[in-house]
Amino acid sequence: MPALLDFARAVQDGLGKPGQKELPSIYLYDEVGTALFEAITLLPEYGLTRADERLLRRYAPDIIERLSPPVIVAELGSGSGRKTRWLLETLARREPVRYYPIDISPAALVRCEQGLSDLRTVSVVGLEASYLDGIRHASSIRRPDQTLLVLFLGSTIGNFERPAAGRFLREIRLCLLPGDALLLGTDLEKPVDQVRLAYDDPAGVTAAFNLNLLARINRELGGDFALGHFAHEARYNGRERRIEMHLRSMKTQTVTIRAADFTGRLEEGETIWTEACHKYRTDEIPGMAARAGFLCEAQWVDSEWPFAENLWIAAAP
Repeated sequence: MPALLDFARAVQDGLGKPGQKELPSIYLYDEVGTALFEAITLLPEYGLTRADERLLRRYAPDIIERLSPPVIVAELGSGSGRKTRWLLETLARREPVRYYPIDISPAALVRCEQGLSDLRTVSVVGLEASYLDGIRHASSIRRPDQTLLVLFLGSTIGNFERPAAGRFLREIRLCLLPGDALLLGTDLEKPVDQVRLAYDDPAGVTAAFNLNLLARINRELGGDFALGHFAHEARYNGRERRIEMHLRSMKTQTVTIRAADFTGRLEEGETIWTEACHKYRTDEIPGMAARAGFLCEAQWVDSEWPFAENLWIAAAP
């Protein structure tokens, strides 16, 4: 099972680091984690997903109007496809649509296909692949006259360190032809207290989401984490303009993970860093586009929760 081996290797590498221990945020999203994240998106403190949906619902016609027909759509990490529906419905009124959700989780692809099954003129073809492999595949099988629209919604780009985000966006550009498009979601800077509360809600849902990563290691890799010995912590790093999620060890303890061939010690107060969520300014996004080989065609900003949808067009080399 390659995916399980990759998980074990990532855990071994991240917890074996000298200094700050880390676990990749991608592993927060097993079935339990995904359900908890869906609950987070409904919390009053977490306005990001609702802002994303408001912009797509309101501006879908404007977004689609800027793309040369015919258009095929590929989405990185589609989830249930709830937000994407606004774009697909608008595009389907103009032409039949082929939509490729891309995810490494077969269960996520099934949920997406089921969630959009009522859209009769939209053909949903799930691609079980990494993001870049999925884009390459969608690009390779489209007709020469078709425009490829890649969706990277939500704030997932914010989970990348800024240099890594730039490299990833350039990799996306290399998969595309001039005139293809990327619709990129970016969460924007806002008051620190508002950001911190969004990642440490009073109901404790985000804490459960974070702690589930340790529970997942126990379930899938034979770990012996005692979840009661850890606490969720959200920190704002002003220099890097990001919120960080950590799991703080409440006592000195030794942890063993059989499938990762790992035994390690955590000191009282030591943390495992599980996620970073970088925040952006609207005026820096066109420069990001240019460095990645795109032109920033348009930008839409939500008025209730600072968040932007950015339409980038692949520039000629």
